[in-house]
Amino acid sequence: MSEARTARVYNQRHVPRAYTPAGRRVSVYVSWSYPAEAGRNAAELDNRFSTLTEVRRVAWPAYEDPRWSDPYQFQQTIAGSLELFFWAWVPFQDFVEETTGHPVPVYQRIDQAGFHTPLDERVLDDTDVLFVFGLDHMITEQEARPGEIEALRAFLTREDARLVLGPHHDVGASDDLSVREVEYRHHGDPLVPRQQRFATYVRDLMKGLGVPVVNRYGLRPATGEDHRIAPLTTFGDLDGKGWLNGVTNFNFHMHLPHYAVTADRPDTIHVLARQPIDTSRPHPFTEDGNTEFNMFLWMPPGGDRAADVLLADSTIFSTLFGADDSLRNFWHNLVS
Repeated sequence: MSEARTARVYNQRHVPRAYTPAGRRVSVYVSWSYPAEAGRNAAELDNRFSTLTEVRRVAWPAYEDPRWSDPYQFQQTIAGSLELFFWAWVPFQDFVEETTGHPVPVYQRIDQAGFHTPLDERVLDDTDVLFVFGLDHMITEQEARPGEIEALRAFLTREDARLVLGPHHDVGASDDLSVREVEYRHHGDPLVPRQQRFATYVRDLMKGLGVPVVNRYGLRPATGEDHRIAPLTTFGDLDGKGWLNGVTNFNFHMHLPHYAVTADRPDTIHVLARQPIDTSRPHPFTEDGNTEFNMFLWMPPGGDRAADVLLADSTIFSTLFGADDSLRNFWHNLVS
């Protein structure tokens, strides 16, 4: 993870960015309540992030440097794990700033200090490309309000606007505990509990905006002999704007959501990339005959919506899971 190049600031208001024709203004909105996530009872097995102590135990010795392991320097609770997200988004923010000429603010629905920032004109007025990372556990009940959906609908009437939705995985939705165990053994990540359900907030946005997608499962991608993630299966004939130009793969993550399309009309939304699944590990989805899952989707403009809507998991923008030229090409395509 990269060191900060400038002094950090916190607890101050965002300074709006002026429009520039040559560079899009990119913003990230994290749908969680930081206090709700950090305050989850670590004795509860399900529907929470790991403590940093658990991360250190599983990933040993990756986080044994004092800057991570010393409790006087870094929080060892769930809050410490949440801070790893912010560390890992910095390279994406830096890349986008270098590409567009604009800094990239990261908003939280409810931040560390308890400030509530709904998705409204304060976020949207100086934004051209909005990423919404659906990392709220369903148990924290982060629901999108009607005014937020209306604000987003107005944002999407702009021809220069772009919305990227990233609802995270939905592991253990079944009430059958044996099915949850199969899902757990499939992804193989000891830090993910038998049930970890995400993204009530983004599901609300998708419903309100008419995005015919639901996030399901947490599927382990296939890898090659070099242990790198298998290349994407792409559909260039549907990729009219070149979203995947120069892109062969994303980064490896042990449990990625399948973006299931719920619409009957194929022209409403295009599946542009599917990810091969590790079929050596049983899962209900593969037992139904599936060998790939929907990884990247595009809704072209239609009706009153002049903007593009895309779906890609938030892990694609986190260097916790690596980054290469293919991934940086994808970042560039989305923000340029």
